[in-house]
Amino acid sequence: MCGIVAYLGQKRAEPILVEGLKRLEYRGYDSSGIAVIGPEKMRLVRSAGRISNLEELLTEENIIGTLGVAHTRWATHGKPSTENAHPHLDHTGRIAIVHNGIIENYTTLKQWLIEKGCSFSSETDSEVIANLISFFYHDRANLDLPEGRDEPAGHLTAATRLALRELAGTYGIAVICQDAPDVLITARRGSPIVLGVGDGEFVVASDVAAIIKHTSQAVYLGDNEMAVISRDGYQTSTIDNVPVASRIEQIEYLLEEIELAGFDHYMAKEIFEQPKTLKACLSGRLDTNEGRIQLGGIADISRELVRARRINIAACGTAWHAGLVGEYLFEELAGLPTDVDYASEFRYRNPIIEEGTIQIVVSQSGETIDTLAALREARQRGALSLGVVNSVGSTIARETDAGIYLHVGPEIGVASTKAFTGQVAVLTMLALYIARRRHMSQQRLSEYINALNRIPDQVDTILTQSDTIRQVAQEYSQRENWLFLGRGYQFPVALEGALKLKEISYIHAEGLPAAEMKHGPIALITPEMPVVFIATHCSQYEKVMGNMEEVKARGGRIIAVATEGDERINNYADHVFSIPDTLDELQPLLTVVPLQLLAYHAAVIRGHDVDKPRNLDKSVTVE
Repeated sequence: MCGIVAYLGQKRAEPILVEGLKRLEYRGYDSSGIAVIGPEKMRLVRSAGRISNLEELLTEENIIGTLGVAHTRWATHGKPSTENAHPHLDHTGRIAIVHNGIIENYTTLKQWLIEKGCSFSSETDSEVIANLISFFYHDRANLDLPEGRDEPAGHLTAATRLALRELAGTYGIAVICQDAPDVLITARRGSPIVLGVGDGEFVVASDVAAIIKHTSQAVYLGDNEMAVISRDGYQTSTIDNVPVASRIEQIEYLLEEIELAGFDHYMAKEIFEQPKTLKACLSGRLDTNEGRIQLGGIADISRELVRARRINIAACGTAWHAGLVGEYLFEELAGLPTDVDYASEFRYRNPIIEEGTIQIVVSQSGETIDTLAALREARQRGALSLGVVNSVGSTIARETDAGIYLHVGPEIGVASTKAFTGQVAVLTMLALYIARRRHMSQQRLSEYINALNRIPDQVDTILTQSDTIRQVAQEYSQRENWLFLGRGYQFPVALEGALKLKEISYIHAEGLPAAEMKHGPIALITPEMPVVFIATHCSQYEKVMGNMEEVKARGGRIIAVATEGDERINNYADHVFSIPDTLDELQPLLTVVPLQLLAYHAAVIRGHDVDKPRNLDKSVTVE
C-alpha cells in the first residue's frame, strides 16, 4: 500500500532514497519522509503531500550518511500530515522505522507502552512498532542474545524479533538505530519486501522498481521472515530465529521499462505499449505450426486441469473484470462450470470447494491481500490453486500450486490497462488449453491461435484513433454521470470501462449488462447522460441494437464501440470507435482499448493527475 526504501552501502544515502521514493510514488502519495544516520546523529525530514514537497525541504538540508530509510504513504491510520508521515522515531529519537501494513492490536500495545513511559506524537499504528522495539532494546536483561552479540547491533536484532512476535496484523518494515550505524533490519508478514543485493551495497524496498537502478539481483522475503543486513552481507531467518536459506533471483525487467519514454503519463505509455506487451504475453505460447498452446507453468498439473469439475476465480478490481471474461471463456470453450468471486468476500462466506475444484487467483502485483487470503482459504479447503500474476517472485506466485505469468512488464499507472489485456489473454489461452484436451477439434483451436496472433497488430490499429477519442472526451468530459452497456463477453468490458472513468476522472459511471438497463437505470437516461455501448458484431448484436434504439428514443447521447465496416451503427450512435473484426471470444482484448483511451483523455481534460488518482494506490496490501 505504501512505498518503502532503505539503503546501506558506501554511497550517500539521501539521493538514493529520494530517487527510490519517486519510483514508488504510485504506491502512495499522501506524505513522505526520510531518516538517515549521520556521523553525529539521526536526521529526520518529513512532509505532507507529494514527494516534491519533501525534495524542497531537503534542498535546505545537508544530510550526510550511508544508512537510511524512506517512505511514501497512503494513509490508513491517521490523516495525511507531517506528524503522521513516516519514518517514525521511538520516544528516545534513536530508532527509526518505516512500515507498510496495518497493526490490528496497536491500541492495546500503545496503551501498554504509554504505561511503561513511552510517548507518542502521531495518530498512526506504525509508531507503536518503533516504541515497542525501543522498549525491548532498552530492556537488556530480557533480550535473548546470541553468544558474542552483546552490542547494539545484537540488541537491535533481538529487540526487533521480540517486537514482531507481539504484533497482530500485517507489516513490511525497515529498522535502523543510531547506536548501530552499520545495521539495517527488514521483515515482512503479508506486505512485500525485496532485498536488492549490489556491489558493496544493499537496497530494501517494497517493490523492485526502487531497486533496479542499483542491482538486478534480489532476494524476496517470505512471510514471517526477516533479514539482518550489515556492510559485510546479510542473514535471513524466520522471526523466531530459524535460519532461512535465501535465494538470489534475477529481476526480469530493465530500468528503461519504468521510465516515461516521452509520454506525459505512465497510463498513456502503458495503453500504447499493449501491442508489444500482448506479443510478449503470447510469445512462445502459441505454436502456429503444430496448432498447440504451450503453457509451461501448468505442465505439471495438466491432468488435474483436464479432469476439473469446476473452476472458481477470485480477484479484485480490474482483475475481477478479467475474471468475469474468464468465466465466459471457461464455460463456452472448455465446458467447465465457473464462478467468479470478489476476493475480498470469498473467505467471509462459506465457499463450496468440492473435489475437482480449481481455484484461479488473478492479481497484477501478486501481493493483493484479499486475493492472497482467498488463495489460502481455497487451498486450506483442498482446491488445486493456479495463479495468474505479473510480478515474478510475488507471494501469490510462490504460494500457488502452479501459475502463468503475464509477461507484460512493470505496470506503474495506478489505473490498470496492459495488465487487464494480459490477464484476459492468459485466461483465453488457459481456456483453450483445457478445451483442446477435453473436446475441441484441432482445426477449431488453430482458428483461435491464428486469431490470437493477429490481436497485437489489431490493437495497434485501434490506437491510431486516439485523437478522435480525445475529441469525443472533450465534448462529454464535464458530464458527471455515464452508463456503459454491453452483453455477453462485453458486459465485463462495460464494467471495466466504467471503472477506468471513475478512478481517474472522478466521473460517476456505471457498467451494466445492456438488457438490465430496462430494469431501472433507463430512468436516468436524458440528453445530458452519455451512454457507451459495446456493440460489436457478435451473437447478441441485434439485441444490442434494440437497446440502443431505446436509449436514442429517450434522447440519450450514444458512444459506440463497433466492428469496422458496420454502417448500420451510424443510425443509432452519435460517435463510433471502430475495432477490427475477430472471434467473439477475443473481442474484449480489443473493445477495452478505446475505453481506456476515453477515460485517459477525459481525466487529462478535466485536469486530474492521471497517474496519482486521489485516494487510490497501485497495490492493495492492507484490508
